[in-house]
Amino acid sequence: MTPMTQPIDVQVREVGMRDGLQSIQAIMATADKQAWCRTEHAAGVAEIEVCSLVPPRLLPQFGDAAEVVAFALQQPGLTVSALIPNLKGAERGIALGVHKMNYAMSVSEGHNQANVRRSVADSVADFGRIVERLRQVPEASRPRLAGGLATAFGCSIEGRVAEDRVVELALRLAELGADEVVVADTVGYGNPAAVRRVFRRVKRELGALPLGAHFHDTRGLGLANVLAALDAGVDRFDSSLGGFGGCPYAPGATGNIATDGLVFLLQSMGLETGIDLARLLPVVGWLKGKLPGVDFPSAIAIAGLPKNFVPAGGPTLQEAV
Repeated sequence: MTPMTQPIDVQVREVGMRDGLQSIQAIMATADKQAWCRTEHAAGVAEIEVCSLVPPRLLPQFGDAAEVVAFALQQPGLTVSALIPNLKGAERGIALGVHKMNYAMSVSEGHNQANVRRSVADSVADFGRIVERLRQVPEASRPRLAGGLATAFGCSIEGRVAEDRVVELALRLAELGADEVVVADTVGYGNPAAVRRVFRRVKRELGALPLGAHFHDTRGLGLANVLAALDAGVDRFDSSLGGFGGCPYAPGATGNIATDGLVFLLQSMGLETGIDLARLLPVVGWLKGKLPGVDFPSAIAIAGLPKNFVPAGGPTLQEAV
């Protein structure tokens, strides 16, 4: 069976290859990363964040970034993205030929210092320099640039984060030239009321500029926050296969919302993602075998799909196969 071809209602970006793998000590074999990328894309996942372009001495997990990116770029129709922390990372992304670069900065000063070792103001200034550098790249080969705002709903280092500051920084990145803005609940402090409020405000400021959400399920509200963001008009979400991962510079942070759980939720509501759950779920089982001892808290991965599950408006998975 080929991945679904209906118009996409909600875009799902897999970030487990970066956000998940950066949280574990064991180095996953390059061939296994490539197999993960290939099989998840074959299930219909159209965008995968395959690595973080940071020095290997800081995150040895991504010492093979060049090999992984090169392989991912060979997958027809896959949007290959990578996280970048600074201009130097952007230069690597340009050289490697990634399709999209996801810029990492935090709303809270404490987390930004811990994560990228500089002030928020310095990160904003560096984002502007990256935009200028990208304008020197021919348009046909120019990576898109997403501005990510971590700790937008709270910070495990500082606590409360002002909503006005989130809106202000999102607008600033847009003004500087972001192709997309992603607002992230990095440590799982968000709740549906705050998510709905913040995303409505940010969306109002950004207008037609793409706006994405990045939720962690640290306190069990990840999918509830997805519903709130959908209600605010968000139509693109980050997630991690099986729900594993977490920021190494955020004490207590756990994994992203699970890709499989997110797709199950969206399909249950009649929203098309282009992803085939029947092909996606076995990839979770395969990944568990490759990463023994790693926690995969996804409820769908643990319990499986309901018997005769029917995506709203579509055939049962058994019929689809």
